[in-house]
Amino acid sequence: MSTVNGGISFWYAQEGAPAPREPLPGDISADVCIVGGGYTGLWTAYYLKKAVPFLNITVLEAKFCGYGASGRNGGWLYNGIAGRDRYAKLHGHEAAVRLQHAMNATVTEVVDVCEQEKIDADLHRGGVLEVALSPSQLSRLKAFHAAEVAFGETDRELYGARETAERIRVAGAVGSSWSPHGARLHPVKLVQGLADAVEALGVTIHESTPVTEIKPKHALTPYGTVRAPYVLRCTEGFTASLAGQRRTWLPMNSSMIATEPLSDEQWASIGWDGRETLGDMAHAYMYAQRTADGRIALGGRGVPYRFGSKTDSDGRTQPQTIEALREILVRFFPQLAGVRVDHAWSGVLGVPRDWCATVTLDRSTGLGWAGGYVGSGVATANLAARTLRDLIQQDSGQSGPTDLTALPWVNHKVRKWEPEPLRWLGVQTMYAAFRGADRREATGHTAQTDRVAVVANRLSGR
Repeated sequence: MSTVNGGISFWYAQEGAPAPREPLPGDISADVCIVGGGYTGLWTAYYLKKAVPFLNITVLEAKFCGYGASGRNGGWLYNGIAGRDRYAKLHGHEAAVRLQHAMNATVTEVVDVCEQEKIDADLHRGGVLEVALSPSQLSRLKAFHAAEVAFGETDRELYGARETAERIRVAGAVGSSWSPHGARLHPVKLVQGLADAVEALGVTIHESTPVTEIKPKHALTPYGTVRAPYVLRCTEGFTASLAGQRRTWLPMNSSMIATEPLSDEQWASIGWDGRETLGDMAHAYMYAQRTADGRIALGGRGVPYRFGSKTDSDGRTQPQTIEALREILVRFFPQLAGVRVDHAWSGVLGVPRDWCATVTLDRSTGLGWAGGYVGSGVATANLAARTLRDLIQQDSGQSGPTDLTALPWVNHKVRKWEPEPLRWLGVQTMYAAFRGADRREATGHTAQTDRVAVVANRLSGR
């Protein structure tokens, strides 16, 4: 049996493509128009409709709900948020601590809503385990652990090699850091369950309706225009396809593989009984989960960026990327050298120029947006959606400021990415530097981070 490449994602191969919803029938009006039917757009519709049931909310989706990153990601529901350290520098340490606490609580919020709405997303709250495989990775791991504790995550635990192996036997692991604020889930089951819950509340979703341009109080499509006082852009890695947004967020590629189901004997040799989501401290990092049906789904960077901010074709990835991800799998678990890879796929995530996730509502135009999650969007999209809800209620006079509207990522502004070919050259050079640094660190005997990686991080703004 050969590896299936593409078909959107392995998660859709399991669930099957959803029945299509009707496209926009023509020009219409709404109270709120949400562009994008992924996690951010659907969560925003959910919370707005729950808060103000009489709102007329329309969601426009170019393909179908969950076609983008929401249906292709690694299933990490965790408390990471892009840009926290930068927000600490801009707004002070305590502001960043509040943001981190909000993210910690978001994991519980998603779990609770799934229970309330009876969304069976294969959730297992085993936390997040990040491992170190070399002296330099261990040094970064300890610094990372100390930083997380300093930002208020006092329930995080640091493990040595023996304690790490008791949780999961990753070959060569010399230490790890574990956070309870994380869960494994099935991305497509979550996004489809959320779409059903939103429709049950009375929100209208139009699929197969690409938005070509967003203007104040207008969302333009080939089928007609939606006019609304609030138009919210929730398009993450596909933002560059909108008129005037080519350089707003860079669509970074991430690729994944899913193995065949492992035997009981193979699982016994690995451990992983806690079903933690698994990551490492490499510069070009990996991420993995133990799926509900007994596979390993593992991801990382392949070709990081396509010239001109282009996106993939239905999730296909390059053969060399599949092989590189298999090499990571076998490096972590040598006993799986003969295991079949059943599926491979890719998708894009949104990366702002300063690598900071943001939520914004422009009160003068009614235009809002959220995203730039840099790969940590499964939970962050939920916090962003609740923040957009509060910003709209505040703007419309239905409520005052809230704890969420005071978080430091609200209304954060960042410059655009460089024009081509500079951004293509920059991203290719950055990831070549990271991969080279990882190779040198893997064979080196120093606890210091590779200097090339340090320079690449500074130049990229990462």
